[in-house]
Amino acid sequence: MATTTPKITNGLALGIGSTVNSHRAASMATSSLSYALPTFLLKGWLSRRRAVRFDSLVGGRLTRHRVNSSVVRVRATAASEEQPSSSAPAVENLVIIGSGPAGYTAAIYAARANLKPVVFEGYQVGGVPGGQLMTTTEVENFPGFPDGITGPDLMDRMRRQADRWGAELFQEDVELIDVKDSPFTVQSSERKVKCHSLIVATGATAKRLNLPREDEFWSRGISACAICDGASPLFKGQVLAVVGGGDTATEEALYLTKYARHVHLLIRRDQLRASKAMQDRVQNNPNITLHFNTETVDVVSNTKGQLSGILLKKLDTGEEFVLEAKGLFYGIGHSPNSQLLEGQVDLDSTGYLLVEEGTAKTSVEGVFAAGDVQDHEWRQAITAAGSGCIAALSVERYLTSNNLLIEFHQIETKLPVFAHLSKMQNASIDQHSPKEKPKTEEPKKELTDRDVHEGFDISLTKHKGQYALRKLYHESPRLICVLYTAPTCGPCRTLKPILSKVIDEFDQNVHFVEIDIEEDQEIAEAAGIMGTPCVQFFKNKEMLRLSLILVYIQGKPILYHGLIPHAYTTHLILDFWLH
Repeated sequence: MATTTPKITNGLALGIGSTVNSHRAASMATSSLSYALPTFLLKGWLSRRRAVRFDSLVGGRLTRHRVNSSVVRVRATAASEEQPSSSAPAVENLVIIGSGPAGYTAAIYAARANLKPVVFEGYQVGGVPGGQLMTTTEVENFPGFPDGITGPDLMDRMRRQADRWGAELFQEDVELIDVKDSPFTVQSSERKVKCHSLIVATGATAKRLNLPREDEFWSRGISACAICDGASPLFKGQVLAVVGGGDTATEEALYLTKYARHVHLLIRRDQLRASKAMQDRVQNNPNITLHFNTETVDVVSNTKGQLSGILLKKLDTGEEFVLEAKGLFYGIGHSPNSQLLEGQVDLDSTGYLLVEEGTAKTSVEGVFAAGDVQDHEWRQAITAAGSGCIAALSVERYLTSNNLLIEFHQIETKLPVFAHLSKMQNASIDQHSPKEKPKTEEPKKELTDRDVHEGFDISLTKHKGQYALRKLYHESPRLICVLYTAPTCGPCRTLKPILSKVIDEFDQNVHFVEIDIEEDQEIAEAAGIMGTPCVQFFKNKEMLRLSLILVYIQGKPILYHGLIPHAYTTHLILDFWLH
C-alpha cells in the first residue's frame, strides 16, 4: 500500500545507520545494519531520563520508539490509512507506582515481557526511591548474598536491572490516581499518564509517636532513621534511646552502639517481637539496656533548648520518670501508603490494600498490589520482591486476555546513531535555553603548598572536605553550597548526583562542598548537623537563613520531597542569590 509523506513540523528523517538529514525525508532509501528496516519519518523529543523518544510512520503503522545508549524500544500499533492525531495521548500498558524490592522486581519482569512499564519511583515523606531498604545497613537474609549486602546497594542493583530491560523510571511523586474508569489515569508532579493496568507498590511510611514536643525536636534529637542520623557528631559518645520491640527497633539499637556510649531500648510490651537472631544480639550486647512495659510519654529539654531526656511511664506500676538521653529514635513500625486509593479500591481497617488470597489482584480489575502496601504480616524484602513478580506476571496475563497488550520489542543497534540524535537534541535544547549567566569574577590566587597537598584549587566548582570549606568560607566570592553526608546514608546516594547536576548548571557562579560527617566531625558539630543529608548555603561568611531554605533544605522531610524530584528549590535559591 502506497503512503504519502505527512507534514510533520520540526520532523526528522532517519535511516538506521545513515546520516540524519531533515531535508531528504521523501527520498532516503532503506538502509540496514545486520537487518533491513524501512526509512523512519519521526517526530522526536527528549525524556526526563535524557533518552530520545519519537513517533514514526512506517508503512502505515504508527510506531513509538525509545532510544538510549544501546537499545531501541519499538512499539507497533494496528495499521491505519490515516495518520493518528499527534495530540492523542498514548495509553501505556502498565504503570508501576513505587519502588523498593516490590516495585523494581515488577519493573524487571514487566520490562522483560516487553510491556515497557512506566515506573514512578516516588518519594515518601522523609524517604527516597528504593523504599525502606534505603535506610537499612546490612541485609543478611536476601538470597544470593552470602556475605550480606547493604540496603542501598541492593536497591541500586535492582534499579539498574529494571533500567537495563527498558523500564521508564521517573523520580516523581504521584499526586492523583483515578481507577474509576478505564484506561486509568495516573498524575505525577510533572506528567499525566493513561494506562491499561496498574501495580501499586507504594510501601509504607515510618510511624510517629505524636509526642507533645515531637515536632519541636524532629531532626533536632528525634529521628525515624538511625542509619541516616546516628553518625552525627552530636550523638557520638552520648546516651541514646530507641522506641520499639521489632526487627526495625533492634537493628537501630545495634547500629547506634557504633557511635553511642549506651543505648536504651524502650519496649511497650513485656517481650520483644523481633526475630530470634535479633533478640539474641540485643540481649547479649552490654551496651544496650532493655526496658519492658515502658511507654514513651514525651521528651524534655535543657536550658539551651536541646533535647536532654525522655519522659517514660512504667505500664505495670504507673511510675513516671525521666531517662537522660541526647537522642530518641523511632522503630515502631509503618503505615501503608494507600491514601491515594481510598474510596476507589478496597482497603482493610488499617489501610492495607486487600488482594485476593494467593494473587496480586485488588477489588478493581486491572489494578494489582505488591509489597508492604498489601502485606501487614510478613513485610520482608524477599516477600515484597516475590509479590512484585506475581503482580507483573498477572498484568501480562490480564493485558493478553483482554486484547490490550502492545509489545515493545528490544532491538540492539549501533551507538553512532544515538550519538548523532543526542547531539541534535542537545543543539535544539541549547537554542531554547536561557542565556548564559554572568560568571562571578574572582581574583586569581597562587596555590599554597598546603593547597597542593590537600588537592584544593579555588577555581574549581566542586570540592570535598573541611579544608576546602574553610578556604572557600574565607576566600570565595561565590555562593557556597554545602552538602553533609554519611557513608551509610541511603538518601545521600540519591541526593548527591541530582544536586551535582543542579550545581553544574551554575558552574563558575557557585562553589559546592561535600562534607562527610564521620570524616569531618568537627565541622559537622560546629554546623549543628544532626542528620543527613543536609544542605546549607553560605555567602560572604554568613549562613543564608531565608525561610525558603529553612523550609526546603533544613527541614529534612520536605528536603526529600521538594529538592530531589525536581531540584527546583536549589534552582530557586541559586537564581535568587545570583541575580
